[in-house]
Amino acid sequence: MPAPDGAIHESGASAESWRRRGVGIAEQPGATVAAYVIVDIDVTDPTGYEKYKGQAEATVTAYGGRYVVRGGQARVLEGDWQPARIVVLEFPTVERALEWWRSEEDREPKELRHATARSRMMVVQGV
Repeated sequence: MPAPDGAIHESGASAESWRRRGVGIAEQPGATVAAYVIVDIDVTDPTGYEKYKGQAEATVTAYGGRYVVRGGQARVLEGDWQPARIVVLEFPTVERALEWWRSEEDREPKELRHATARSRMMVVQGV
């Protein structure tokens, strides 16, 4: 039976058949797995940060990324984490996310972000 999304990999097996075998998507032949860049941002210069936001979006989309969360209301469910602003970006792969982060296109926006906010950023592979 094919996977709910109908994905069939190079091996001819569906994603569901690989799951039944206990194989994660990242281990499936020919599979690509989305990656998520998660950023916890404390804005220190709101005016400058608005300029950063205007520059950043074009660099994200140029590398196949998209905004999933962009500063929406967050509610901590466990622990003592106190995020000020959360941004989540989705990229086709971890490699593509890293290409964006290392890119010349993102150099100037990154410098502006560092000048206008304190940020903690990570990339995580989806399932």
